[in-house]
Amino acid sequence: MKLAPYIDHTLLKATATPADIRLLCAEAREHTFYAVCVNPVYVPLAVAELEGSGVKVATVCGFPLGATLGEQKAVEARLSVEAGADEVDMVIHIGAALEGDWDAVEADVRAVRRAIPDSVLKVIIETCYLDDEQKRAATEAAVLGGADFVKTSTGFGTGGATVEDVRLMAEVIAGRAAIKAAGGVRTPEDARLMIEAGATRLGTSGGVALVAGEQTGAGY
Repeated sequence: MKLAPYIDHTLLKATATPADIRLLCAEAREHTFYAVCVNPVYVPLAVAELEGSGVKVATVCGFPLGATLGEQKAVEARLSVEAGADEVDMVIHIGAALEGDWDAVEADVRAVRRAIPDSVLKVIIETCYLDDEQKRAATEAAVLGGADFVKTSTGFGTGGATVEDVRLMAEVIAGRAAIKAAGGVRTPEDARLMIEAGATRLGTSGGVALVAGEQTGAGY
């Protein structure tokens, strides 16, 4: 299985430097990953580094906690798209999800959707904090709010993607959106299992190791 077309080659650490982003982009060019995923401050740099490569630039908003107003997330997403981002990965209002306020979760997503109507929107539900019933409801709210993808994890929570969660999300989505598995995809076998369960995108900082058939190190 060729993994490169599934991979969002990711670097979201607070300590990332411009040199680190240039290396990330060079690796993405070399291996023809689907996208890089960087923090908003590095979107212009990634766009410049990847010009003409066909590799997309993804970024994040409301990241990693999801605890900003929907209007703030919307502005953040819009500014990133104006800077050249092709895709935005937003974090839901996790507290609202834990309270079962699914209208608030849906409205949060819809605010960002309206701000970037022509860009790919991935909605992170942070599965590690939710039980199965909440995962199902959060996935449904994300789809109703306009998500193109529902994504498992930020990689900054207490756990990352699991095959079981990808299967659960695929069942709820029923073809209405795509799935991104992120956080903890450590081996080519992990990647294969996530894809077989329904993921069409993988978020990982270890993309180079995965395409080489190796285990990734610690991290996203």
